[in-house]
Amino acid sequence: MGEMMDLKLHDILIMKKPHPCGSKEFELLRLGVDYKLKCCTCGREVIIPRIKAEKNIKAVKENV
Repeated sequence: MGEMMDLKLHDILIMKKPHPCGSKEFELLRLGVDYKLKCCTCGREVIIPRIKAEKNIKAVKENV
């Protein structure tokens, strides 16, 4: 099976595809079967399935 990514709440995720506002950076608000992400530019929140999100993550900026 695939391995889970080591993500923590409030990490900044850089995605492969941009949000309609143009930003590729999202803050991780909820972990689980679904991920709740908040766009760092416009503040809109989206909920997407974990598997789809992990395929779309390009890089992770850890929030210290």
